[in-house]
Amino acid sequence: MQRTQLRPVCPGDEERIRRFLAGLSLHTQTLRFFTGVSAPSAALVRALLAVDEHREALVATDDRGEIVAHAMSFRGGGYADVEIAVVVADAWQGRGLGTRLVDELLSRAALRGARTVGMDVMGENRRVLRLIRRLWPDAVMRVQSGTVEVTAMIGQPGLFAEQRSGATPLTV
Repeated sequence: MQRTQLRPVCPGDEERIRRFLAGLSLHTQTLRFFTGVSAPSAALVRALLAVDEHREALVATDDRGEIVAHAMSFRGGGYADVEIAVVVADAWQGRGLGTRLVDELLSRAALRGARTVGMDVMGENRRVLRLIRRLWPDAVMRVQSGTVEVTAMIGQPGLFAEQRSGATPLTV
């Protein structure tokens, strides 16, 4: 199994992000962005690279340095202390990578005082909704126009990490 490295995004990731987005299936693009992005716009790429006092973004890279997953958080928004969004390349799905990215984002957010997490999930994204129900049985879910607005309490850091892994917190 290939190993991945989790790290913060950096400005030099622009072309890697563009290739990552273009390589996602239409289905995966739609589940994450609620639309297909066959030719990623410069604005979308910039948004995924944006990091400031309110935004944080992480990527997972493979052993060649190519991006295979992206996760971002936004603090100070609306219905939760921190809102998150994650997308994993089709070939890497089902390996726990998204869960590790969520864990890392929420650990960082908790250190900054966040107590609640929010996310918008497409109603057809049953896999993620099942994961949320398993990890956050008390999560509040509101259906609005085909999406599910999820709000949950952030547990202790490390809540989502796979316990069987011998990897360090920043590798899978």
